[in-house]
Amino acid sequence: IPLLQPLPALPDLPFLLCLSPRPAPDCIPSRLPAAISPSIDTGLYYHRYLQEVINVLETDGHFREKLQAANADDIKSGKLSKELDFVSHHVRTKLDELKRQEVSRLRMLLKAKMDATMEQNVQIDHLALLKQFEHLDPQNQHTFEARDLELLIQAATKDLENYDAAHHEEFKRYEMLKEHERREYLKSLDEEKRRAEEARFEEMKKKHKEHPKVNVPGSRDQLKEVWQETDGLDPNEFNPKTFFKLHDTNNDGVLDEQELEALFTKELEKVYDPRNEEDDMLEMEEERLRMREHVMKNVDVNQDRLVTLEEFLKSTQKKEFNEAGGWETVEETQMYSEVELQRFEAELVAQEAELVRRAEHLRQQHEELQQQQVQLDAQKKEYQQVQGAWGAGGS
Repeated sequence: IPLLQPLPALPDLPFLLCLSPRPAPDCIPSRLPAAISPSIDTGLYYHRYLQEVINVLETDGHFREKLQAANADDIKSGKLSKELDFVSHHVRTKLDELKRQEVSRLRMLLKAKMDATMEQNVQIDHLALLKQFEHLDPQNQHTFEARDLELLIQAATKDLENYDAAHHEEFKRYEMLKEHERREYLKSLDEEKRRAEEARFEEMKKKHKEHPKVNVPGSRDQLKEVWQETDGLDPNEFNPKTFFKLHDTNNDGVLDEQELEALFTKELEKVYDPRNEEDDMLEMEEERLRMREHVMKNVDVNQDRLVTLEEFLKSTQKKEFNEAGGWETVEETQMYSEVELQRFEAELVAQEAELVRRAEHLRQQHEELQQQQVQLDAQKKEYQQVQGAWGAGGS
């Protein structure tokens, strides 16, 4: 990803209270967005900085108390950031050091980018370039202030909310690349081998589609199957409230996105097996994401990316919950059009041409350096000869 391009956003919304490595006991899920375990990488390019800032803030008793009393609006609006003025000097010193380290890291990244794309000896305006990073205040590069905390929360909020859309787009490009490479490979074969390869491809597609019915995620049939096969309970005694409590694995009163995705394992195993050539594990992860989105859309009423017991029970009373239809899997969904594929292939051609151009430029630079080295060696030899002559004349 080019450094000076907008960086992709990744997983769901982690607000400060629930980002803590040891979430506060009164982190109330019904009013705060999704909690993220410290072991889960958000995927943000400033993830480490984000985690370290939270870890340090958590050590301050005053700030932690205010954090526990805050609601989501207080956190998102920046109101909580003003409490930074009241944390201990020791904590502020640590935060200052973290910011200086982050600024230094970003400068190094910028320099590497400039070195790779610009001519040498070009003056770099680091302040102007740092302004593209929205998770800190570039005007003040030495101390961590309330504005830095506000910007960090706002940047993480915006970036992480866009994760699913970015993931779908990335997956679509992956699927188009697979099809492009398949077609290019077919072009390289003679007629007989091409027919054999196309027949093999169609056979793999057929095998992949030969699987048991996939239940709609979050439906009665899907949950009862988990109840029976995973939980080992009698399907005739299925109880939504008990089911919820069984799968709220960290006992925080909500089902977060990781807990929800764990419920889809049985459905995914019907379609995908890593031992089978015809089953693509990246497609399985896209399937998992689509299933989670489907459940969240139908169950997560307040759209905080957490499912409360109340929301879960209400979803089981809907007509859709009892419908016995099947789930349309990735291979049954048109991911892209032929026009989109052609546009993608044109991009690949342009990228390849650019790489060839750069390679030629580097080759020319290499030749010039070699010529300069030859000239330097010749000058050095001439100088040594002159020095030798002078020494012989003097003696």
